[in-house]
Amino acid sequence: MRVFVTGASGFVGTAVVRNLIDAGHRVLGLARSDAAAQALAAAGADVHRGDLEDRDSLQTGIAQAEGVIHTAFIHDFSNFRASCEIDRAVVETLGVALAGSGRPLVVTSGTGLLAGQGRVTEDSTPHASSPNPRIASEEAARAAAQAGAHVSLVRLPPSVHGDGDHGFIPMLIDIARKQGISAYIGNGLNQWPAVHRTDAAELFRLALEKGAANASYHATAEGGVAFKEIAAVIGKRLNLPVASVPPDQAEAHFGWFAHFAAMDNPSSSAGTRAALGWQPRGIGLIADLDRPAYFGG
Repeated sequence: MRVFVTGASGFVGTAVVRNLIDAGHRVLGLARSDAAAQALAAAGADVHRGDLEDRDSLQTGIAQAEGVIHTAFIHDFSNFRASCEIDRAVVETLGVALAGSGRPLVVTSGTGLLAGQGRVTEDSTPHASSPNPRIASEEAARAAAQAGAHVSLVRLPPSVHGDGDHGFIPMLIDIARKQGISAYIGNGLNQWPAVHRTDAAELFRLALEKGAANASYHATAEGGVAFKEIAAVIGKRLNLPVASVPPDQAEAHFGWFAHFAAMDNPSSSAGTRAALGWQPRGIGLIADLDRPAYFGG
């Protein structure tokens, strides 16, 4: 299958490209820059120059593919709502182009949309009144499915970890360095699910190959790691004290990240494993974090 991949040069996207090629698929990767184009070509992928906000380039890429995996997202937390609305428009464009064709579309979402609902499953859905603007991607995917696109969702956990990680875990490490303490909120027992990026990449491929229309899949190799455990490893590696921050002081310590530090998001992937035969094999979050690679070593 020739697969059009957005975000193909990103942290998750590069792993997706590698997994697809190793499985015998051909990849057409969206590249905005010369550096991204060169990296994709070196990986063995075909290059399609374009941009998420260039609808024509997206449609041209889709026209050359038998399936689409959308991993791209503009990670601008200073203007997060705008980034989410751009993603809504991208999913809408992909969905319209693929409606009625039978060609699979896999869209990225996050288990964090379901935080606060207890232990969630693939059948859980975000509350319609959710204040999280990231819901835009799921709303657009559901609308595309209703319009006849064969679309499925892969929900990534708060931590997709591995070498080259530039997500939430490195952000926590930076906060600990700046504050001189590795902190957790309250008792620190709130849970973050996690997955190694190679396992996430395999799930994207399986969803493309075998995913059901209008289905959700959870890329959670670990259903929930206590935030206190994460803070403890960071403190050990940085030789900093590890301590609790009261909830009313969380924003002063974590800043805009306080919401994520408090997130309780235990998530099941039992349905995903049963439906797609997904078997994550990567190292766990705590063992992965407890290496020099995360700390500049």
